[in-house]
Amino acid sequence: MKILLKNLKLMNKIQTSEPKTLWKLKCKLGEGTLWVKEHNSIYFVDIKKKQICILNTNNNKKKIFKVNKEIGFLAHVRDNIFILGLQGELRIQNLKSKKIIKSILIEPDIKLNRTNDGKTDPAGNLWFGTMDNLERKIEKGSLYKLDKNLILTKVDTNYMITNGPAFIDQYNFYHTDSSKKLIYKIKINKKDKIISKKIFKKFSIKNGSPDGMTLDKNQNLWVAHYHGACVSVFNKKGNLIHKIDLPAKNITNCTFGGQNNSEIFMTSATKGMNNRDLQKYKCSGFLFSVKTNARGFLQKKFILNNETKRSLL
Repeated sequence: MKILLKNLKLMNKIQTSEPKTLWKLKCKLGEGTLWVKEHNSIYFVDIKKKQICILNTNNNKKKIFKVNKEIGFLAHVRDNIFILGLQGELRIQNLKSKKIIKSILIEPDIKLNRTNDGKTDPAGNLWFGTMDNLERKIEKGSLYKLDKNLILTKVDTNYMITNGPAFIDQYNFYHTDSSKKLIYKIKINKKDKIISKKIFKKFSIKNGSPDGMTLDKNQNLWVAHYHGACVSVFNKKGNLIHKIDLPAKNITNCTFGGQNNSEIFMTSATKGMNNRDLQKYKCSGFLFSVKTNARGFLQKKFILNNETKRSLL
């Protein structure tokens, strides 16, 4: 029995390959990783350079799509149509034709706020956070949900720097306040009201700050460390079970993709680094990947109701 349990533990142990550099892009603030299976491509953004970066992993073709505002994330709708999380705006846009289909204002009364990170939930709703763009120690950030009717709901408030979320299911998810070094585990009801919000993990100063994150199929949480040069994997109890060290100081986001959803793509940033750090972490700003025996979930496409879809698309 002991031998059997030991073998089972070995089978369940997470393994990852050595990190591979996919794109030496020198992002100032890479973010918003999104794997789009039908395009065989990893999408991500550089917030400060106002651009969407696209890498086709089959043929290694790279594209950069410029936007006119700082962009925190994007979500796939269909074909070449995406929702862009811009400063003060959600924009539905065709990235091939560049046609803007719809614009939804966000926090028009808070001019210095911007979107940061966003993901779709298992039902196809879009969740995203806002934050003070000057990164002052003020709680001006909020967590929002955009549903299939394009109705925007403010779900939570008093964040400094929002990151995530990562969904266990439609009603349970993790969300982060990077400035407070906290990962929360949140439960909502069918009316999007929070019924439970607990601290899942608090980072120490030496570990940097929790940034973007994703879940694998065993509900292990993979977390990027800003100022921490790694991605950590925590089990459901919050115990560290694996760590990926990376040659970049500020790791900002991670997502599963590739063949069998068994590859982790990770963005990084050079923002705020001094010359000594840039010399030490010469790959900062690059896009990385590792292969793993873990399997992840693909982000759902954003789902519009049929009437809205007909009128817009």
